[in-house]
Amino acid sequence: MERILVIGANGQIGNELVTALALQHGADNVIAADLGPRNPFAAAHYEAIDVLDRRLVARIIDTYGITQVYQLAALLSVTGEQAPLKAWSLNMDGLLNILEIARERNAAGKPLRVFWPSSIAAFGPGTPQDNTPQQTVMDPTTIYGISKLAGERLCQYYFSKYDVDVRSIRYPGIISYKSPPGGGTTDYAIAIFHAALRGEPYECYLSADTALPMIYMPDAIRATIALMDASADRIAVRSSYNVAGLSFNPAQLADAIGRQRSGFAITYAPDARQEIADTWPHSLDDSVARSDWNWQPRIALAALVTDMLANVAVVPQEVGQAA
Repeated sequence: MERILVIGANGQIGNELVTALALQHGADNVIAADLGPRNPFAAAHYEAIDVLDRRLVARIIDTYGITQVYQLAALLSVTGEQAPLKAWSLNMDGLLNILEIARERNAAGKPLRVFWPSSIAAFGPGTPQDNTPQQTVMDPTTIYGISKLAGERLCQYYFSKYDVDVRSIRYPGIISYKSPPGGGTTDYAIAIFHAALRGEPYECYLSADTALPMIYMPDAIRATIALMDASADRIAVRSSYNVAGLSFNPAQLADAIGRQRSGFAITYAPDARQEIADTWPHSLDDSVARSDWNWQPRIALAALVTDMLANVAVVPQEVGQAA
């Protein structure tokens, strides 16, 4: 029986991941954890945890007999640029704490499977932007991307040196109707739906032709759980896997919304986030993930737009945190 700890459960991915894991493993076997007050999770247990407090995290893992940890706590691309030292500390020391706990448990015969999310932000201007391969040049330009690249190397190191069963996905932009837009460069793809449903034009902070890889949240959750459920002998990549859902630019997304929401209009006013987006891939080659553990996306753009328009809870302004 698996006992699972999700750190960063109040975030965009964590909130929905906790629910999916509770459905799969039972609410009593999933522990949601974060700094703030408990969100309405399906999990039976919630713990207030700072991932930077290694002793507390280790105690929680021992208390609940945890067998899997999802370490999701991080500062994202835009918020990270506003507080680079804080971003580095949280993103790197949080991961190191979990890897060290896993190393110690391995030595004690109590193995701990670890999931940690990387990002397309780990790529950079020297990376091939179209159909970006699994192994390629990685020269990130943001503190978030730099921490993700360093984290990938740490994951590989702890697997090679200490046999820690660590697994990772390079998430593209994640779109979800359950979380408001906030601290990510790709968040226009959420904010645009809020504007459309308010009957307002949307002013996009990226240019019309800025294509980026994206993934709808249900596919992102499926990929994450499928990777963690795969047998260890099928996981050939211990740094991080490319995983793709779909790729589009703001003009294509606006056109797809306009076909279902007549009268919707978009304008463009690129800001500092454009500089970040320009260093990221346009599309990803995820053939290694497809081969190793049978990854396959299910949700295309038209279905994504239909579902978002049907389910977005409109907020008056861009708040919160997204990936």
